[in-house]
Amino acid sequence: MFLRVRFHGRGGQGAKTASRILGNAAFGDGYNAQDFPVYGAERRGAPVTAFTRFSDSEITERGFIFSPDVVAVMDDSLVADQSANPFAGLRKGGLAIVNTTRPAAEVNGGRDDVTVLTLDLTRQALDVLGKAVLSASIAAAVARSAGISAEAFVDGLVDELKEVGLSDDLISKNVTMAEAVYDELKPVKLRTEELPAKAELVPFTVVVSGGGSEDIVNTGNSASRRTGNWRITRPVIDYLKCTDCMICYAYCPESAMSVRADGRVAIDYDNCKGCMICQTECPPRAIGSSTEDGR
Repeated sequence: MFLRVRFHGRGGQGAKTASRILGNAAFGDGYNAQDFPVYGAERRGAPVTAFTRFSDSEITERGFIFSPDVVAVMDDSLVADQSANPFAGLRKGGLAIVNTTRPAAEVNGGRDDVTVLTLDLTRQALDVLGKAVLSASIAAAVARSAGISAEAFVDGLVDELKEVGLSDDLISKNVTMAEAVYDELKPVKLRTEELPAKAELVPFTVVVSGGGSEDIVNTGNSASRRTGNWRITRPVIDYLKCTDCMICYAYCPESAMSVRADGRVAIDYDNCKGCMICQTECPPRAIGSSTEDGR
């Protein structure tokens, strides 16, 4: 067996750690393994990609995985994000594991030649860990689908979480969460093509900026690109508690706060990245957080 796995997540969700957990688990189960990430903007909410290869024979491939057998998508908003494009190159007959509450037909990236498995891992992580860190659960889903043994997976998970410095209590919670995912699923028999599925090329676009200048940029990093889909949680203002002190407006690092005609602060959710600095700095604690309608 030779499996190529590509993880797509957002900064803070644990894509890099998930790839390492899977690599550790595969190695512990007797496979040769590689795992490594690639970063764009190294900040919370930005798209992150990580890779794992494992095989029962020598691995001679190196570099990024352009033709994965499995893609693990940790945020369903990435499916429609052309800069992430998680289904690109996924081999026919391959498997996509998508963290979402939506049905598979809505998050299949337009592919009807692959298997799509959907799981609500965010809700589980919020219930167990109190935050949307999905590394253990998404790695468990891939490991189980690939037939890696439960013992090797748990050993690999614990070793990696110890290495990143988690407390025993957090490690125990992650193991409990991951075991629940592992036990829920069954191995998937993959019949992937050796040749990659053809990925669509994204055309260049001319964008006219607000200042009147023209930039020729690729879709995904253009001047018109909205960054609100980087968000995992969103700030919500309780105007009954708000004293209009404007501290949140001053501290917002993305200028995603504006002042309405009535003098009250409003949040630009098209560009708010969910850093939650406004919540931390708010003196009267008038800003809460929500994962509902987070896009």
